[in-house]
Amino acid sequence: MLLTFLFLENRTLVSEFIFQGFSSFREHQLTLFVIFLALYILTLAGNVIIVTIISLDRHFHSPMYFFLSMLSASETVYTLVIIPKMLCDLTGAGQPISLAGCATQMFFFVTLAINNCFLLTAMGYDRYVAICNPLRYTIIMSKRVCFHLVWGACSIGLIVAVTQVSAVFRLPFCATKVAHFFCDIRPVMKLSCIDTTVNEILTLVISVLVLVVPMGLVFISYVLIISTILKIASAEGRKKAFATCASHLTVVIVHYGCASIAYLKPKSENTRDEDQLISVTYTVITPLLNPVVYTLRNKEVKDALCRAIGRTLS
Repeated sequence: MLLTFLFLENRTLVSEFIFQGFSSFREHQLTLFVIFLALYILTLAGNVIIVTIISLDRHFHSPMYFFLSMLSASETVYTLVIIPKMLCDLTGAGQPISLAGCATQMFFFVTLAINNCFLLTAMGYDRYVAICNPLRYTIIMSKRVCFHLVWGACSIGLIVAVTQVSAVFRLPFCATKVAHFFCDIRPVMKLSCIDTTVNEILTLVISVLVLVVPMGLVFISYVLIISTILKIASAEGRKKAFATCASHLTVVIVHYGCASIAYLKPKSENTRDEDQLISVTYTVITPLLNPVVYTLRNKEVKDALCRAIGRTLS
């Protein structure tokens, strides 16, 4: 009876969590802070520049660039949810996060991560229509269709986030130290006092649905795209067609690859440091990859950026 009382008392005492973060790299935390801060500033600047250029330059008022601006805006908020707290913790000035704060962070993280997955799928569909059905492109990819695809991506993210977060925060918690640098699903579930098998199954099922299904759709799109490109007679035409897809394909491979390793792998297969390295890739590196790839590989964006800089300097 006494043990039961103590158990109940301990689990109700947990009102906040402490991120262990990069405690195993304690002697390198200042170096990590400088690196992550630099990457964060570049990510914010790159994504803000992309959104601004696409909004202001009428040459970019097309479905492809509309999706790109939505992805950049989503990834900007996505990094705001995680990185500032991580940087604060690296300086040693971090404070514990309340259960409500942790649930809020997890909610926005899941919503935006899934939104990004389906936005990349929508961009793949856009490239498929542009290359495989160019004569009907403007009819198929109308403004209404584009808005519906973006709304659908966001809605799926919201529904999954509500389901996942409510399932995790119904659990009783007995420990306070999160072996991570933000409120990710599995590290938080590990703090529960009870068996989390049902939650693990739910997380795996959701991960399969929001990762494997979009990956499958993108894969099918690119099979059809490649088969169409190979039928183009001129080498110059094939090169131009491949170039329009290269940026998107690069981002897709890195984004889905890292997310799949993180959420589709068997439980506890990796060490904590390996899990954190994977998490850094999809929370810090991938959001930076989008503006870097689309500005360096896309001549139109580079030209627009040069024009904007020229107007500013003059």
